[in-house]
Amino acid sequence: MENNERDDVEKLKSMFLSAWHNVQYSWILKTKTYFSRNSPVFLLGKCYHFKAEEASVESVAGSCSDKASERKLVIGSVVEFRRDFASRIWLTYREQFPQIQGSSFTSDCGWGCTLRTGQMLLAQGLVLHLLGRDWTWSDALKMDGLDTESWTASAARKLVSSLESSFQGLKPPESHAPAPGRAEEASTDLNCVHHRKIVSWFADCPAAQIGVHRLIELGHASGKSAGDWYGPAVVAHILRKAVKEATDPELQGITVYVAQDCTVYSADVIDSLQKPAQGPETETRVDRKAVIILIPVRLGGEKNQPGVL
Repeated sequence: MENNERDDVEKLKSMFLSAWHNVQYSWILKTKTYFSRNSPVFLLGKCYHFKAEEASVESVAGSCSDKASERKLVIGSVVEFRRDFASRIWLTYREQFPQIQGSSFTSDCGWGCTLRTGQMLLAQGLVLHLLGRDWTWSDALKMDGLDTESWTASAARKLVSSLESSFQGLKPPESHAPAPGRAEEASTDLNCVHHRKIVSWFADCPAAQIGVHRLIELGHASGKSAGDWYGPAVVAHILRKAVKEATDPELQGITVYVAQDCTVYSADVIDSLQKPAQGPETETRVDRKAVIILIPVRLGGEKNQPGVL
């Protein structure tokens, strides 16, 4: 009887805590971001200069090359930057997802920030590997609310729900030689399938390969539970385990390597790449073997250390 009362109290506390997190973190204030047209903007290795249409290509290229000589220059407008930015996979606090096993949580508001950051980091690595850096989502500028400065939580839920519903029975198109003039369209369709598959791996449901439910389940071995704060190093190792134990053939050719004490040992990276993947060998896995390297770095206690920036 006493144990039941204690369980009821814990459930009630979790409900109040979840409600408070929803109030504290679910409100989205509209803010406006300003960029100087006189300075380049770097996004994941690409350099955008919004003054490119007004200045000469040589002067813009010089501005970008001064900042990073090996980064790719993009002569483009704000629209091209927005298309690239909106194509990145955004994973953040969610609510009203299936209850996490062993807890009463149906939201990760207030405690899942590092898990979501790790998911986005890994998602970007998978996009680079499977789709390439030059890929952009065809619907990036068609999303509801993109013209406003921020999304509401309801708009985000509607979009994700529509994506998750489309995952059911999603299969890559049968391979066949495209008709003349349709090669580009076929490539676009295939990229769309790969993009949706990547997003599905991070869905907020127990069956998702790298979803929050799966990550919390793997976190139990590190003494972590739903509602706990997860540090960067712990999340990096959880992601490594999730990819290692994934059953999707597209993921079984990929290995996640976590640096030790901010040091990458090349021999360990090569060894992890050469290890045979679990499960039956597939042509896809042979052609797409890759290692994603995660380096957890502490930027500082009370302030950022200049040496690590």
